[in-house]
Amino acid sequence: MAHKTDRETAVRDAFRKQIKAATELGSPFVAHLCRLFAERLDHGTAVGRAVLDWPGDASINNDIIPLRLAGSLHALVLSSEDKALKAVYPPNETDDDRLWHALLNAFEKHADFITERLQSAPQTNEIRRCNALLPGFLTIADLFGKPLDLLEVGASAGLNLQWDRYHYDLGGFEWGDPASPVHLKPDWQGPLPPDAEITIASRLGCDLNPLDVTSEDDRLRLKSYVWADQPDRMQRLDAALMLAVDNPPPVERADALEWLPRELVKPPTGAVRVVYHSIAWQYLPAALRARGEATIAEAGKRATKDQPLARLQMEADDRQDGATISLQIWPTGEIRELGRVDFHGRWVKWKGWW
Repeated sequence: MAHKTDRETAVRDAFRKQIKAATELGSPFVAHLCRLFAERLDHGTAVGRAVLDWPGDASINNDIIPLRLAGSLHALVLSSEDKALKAVYPPNETDDDRLWHALLNAFEKHADFITERLQSAPQTNEIRRCNALLPGFLTIADLFGKPLDLLEVGASAGLNLQWDRYHYDLGGFEWGDPASPVHLKPDWQGPLPPDAEITIASRLGCDLNPLDVTSEDDRLRLKSYVWADQPDRMQRLDAALMLAVDNPPPVERADALEWLPRELVKPPTGAVRVVYHSIAWQYLPAALRARGEATIAEAGKRATKDQPLARLQMEADDRQDGATISLQIWPTGEIRELGRVDFHGRWVKWKGWW
C-alpha cells in the first residue's frame, strides 16, 4: 500500500500535469487553479485531505483528480451556491491570494458537497469530438453503402449519439442541417471526407453513469466539467442539450464489457454495426480493455460482406499531437489511422482511408 507521502506526491504531480494539459487546451484559468492546488493544498481541510490522500490512481489518465476537484467547484459557481467563489471566477479577474481565500472558504462551507462530487469521474461529453466522428461515419458509409447501426461506448449523456443533428463545416465540406443550433467548424487540414449518403438505422449508447438530459441536476453536472473560461464550449453544450431534451438519445446504464457482448450477438439487420467511442476506452483498466478488444474481435470473425462490422475510435495513443482517429472494418479486419484530432476537437488533421 502506498504511503500517505507517496499519495500526496502523486496527487501534486497530477495537478502539475493538468496545468500543461489545460494550457494546451486553451484554459489558462484551469491551469491557474491547478497551479494553486499543486502549491498550496494541504491537509488542513476535509477537502484537502480527501484529495491529497486519494486512494486510487490520481493521474490525469485515470481518476483525473484535478478535473474532479475543478468540476465540483465550478458546479458551486454555476448554481450560485457560493457567491464569493463566483465573484473570483471568469469572467471576473482576480489574483492568487483572493482566489485561494475563496477556494478555502468553499472547502469549509461546502465540504460535504465537494467530497461527494470527488467520488464521480468527470463527464464532459465534448460536442466538438464529433468533428472527428462524422468523417469516420462518412468513410464507413462510403465503404459499405449500407445504413448504420450505432453503438457508442461511454456515451455519457448521449450528446455524441445525436451527431447527425448538428451542422458541420469541415474545410469547406458542409454537412447537416444549416438550421441546427449546433454549428461545428474545426481547423481542418487534409483532403475532404467522402461525400457519402448516411442513413442511421438505429442508435444506442451505454455508460456506467449515464446523465439524463431531462434532469436539471444532471445538466448542471455536465456543465460543471466545462472549463469556466471557455464560454464557447458552454454555448455549444447548451445548444446540444436543447436538442437532446426534446428527443433524448438512448443511453443505457451498463458496463461496456457486459453490454458489448450482448449487443454484438443480436441478429443481423442488414446494416453496418458500428462500435464507436471517443476518449472513453483509454479509461478502462488494461485487463478490461483486453476483454473488450477480444469481444469486438470475436464479433469481427462473425462478420460477413452482407453483415459487416466497423469500429471507429478517437482515443489517446503514445503520440503527443492530439488523439488518433482510427477505423477497423470486418470481415477483412483492415485497420487504418484516418487522421489526428485535438482532444477537444478544435482541429482535425485528416488523411482518410485511401
